[in-house]
Amino acid sequence: MSDIPVLADSVRITADAVEILDRRVYPFEVRWVRCATNEEVAQAIERMVTQSSGPLFAATAGLVLAAREARRDPPRVAFARLRKAGDRLIATRPTNNHIRDAVQGVLEAVLDGNDGLPATGEELVEAVTEAARAHDAAYRARSAALGRHAAGLLGDGARVLTHCWADAFLVATVQAAQETGKHLEFVCTETRPYLQGARLTAATLVEMGYRPTLITDGMVATALADGLADVALTAADRVTLDGHVVNKVGTLGVALAANAFGVPYHALIDAPDPQARTIDDVVIERRDGDEVLHVLGRRTAAEGVTGYYPAFDATPPRLVTSIVTEHGVYEPSRVRDHFAVPHHTEES
Repeated sequence: MSDIPVLADSVRITADAVEILDRRVYPFEVRWVRCATNEEVAQAIERMVTQSSGPLFAATAGLVLAAREARRDPPRVAFARLRKAGDRLIATRPTNNHIRDAVQGVLEAVLDGNDGLPATGEELVEAVTEAARAHDAAYRARSAALGRHAAGLLGDGARVLTHCWADAFLVATVQAAQETGKHLEFVCTETRPYLQGARLTAATLVEMGYRPTLITDGMVATALADGLADVALTAADRVTLDGHVVNKVGTLGVALAANAFGVPYHALIDAPDPQARTIDDVVIERRDGDEVLHVLGRRTAAEGVTGYYPAFDATPPRLVTSIVTEHGVYEPSRVRDHFAVPHHTEES
């Protein structure tokens, strides 16, 4: 099995800061963005320094910084500052619920573990640091469990079409497939405007021993018509309880093309969102349209052009073959059944 890819460990906490691997320039540069405060972490998330599950780890690390910033305050004031810092992090990327769940999980663990507020600022820092570490470890364990279920859907020799950067879910799926001796091939969309598919997905697959084929986002239908892939596999930023898959914009196009050419489409999410009963409960992030006028810092559109950038889209359940969670594989109409499985944490 290959070593853990660089992108799988892209946030680190130091004695006085949080360092985030800049995914905007990887793999051409391995550059770390240093954040000395929770606000700087929030800004880094907003500026797309990290994406996919990266903001989850950045958010838990940001809370550690916030606790350090409040260590000299009285307990109630310190915790109020910590909660405000969490609200700031949640507001950075409203569509993916990873940040929301991470912030809530850390805050709840800090209170539950201390039967109330920690008595001192130093105890608050210790409690937040431990809660952040535990939340990160639990997420990695859930991803590993999800990966084993996803790998079970892929036959030996499967040719897999990906879209955007599925991060821990993709790495876990590939590792599980390698453990069982399955040979896979990959076709990756480039994923405008940040080229996550070209730079992150493809680079990680190369690290893991593959030679993926890269296509532009507009080639998906043709690639499937030409038989380049026989299964489509993406992450999901959120899955609603009625089976809608919310993911990087372009996922809907992948699902439509897969449906047209009889190719199964599987979406990976550690768990559906119990707070999103329908797609109406999901806020679709709208980013500055100017971002689509540039690629890797260089303008690619003529002056006078206006950009439009919904960062995510919603794929209806009828276009989704299955939704894979840490607990198993579900038809979209049965994704609620995920919550019927007794809660447990599997070893990764």
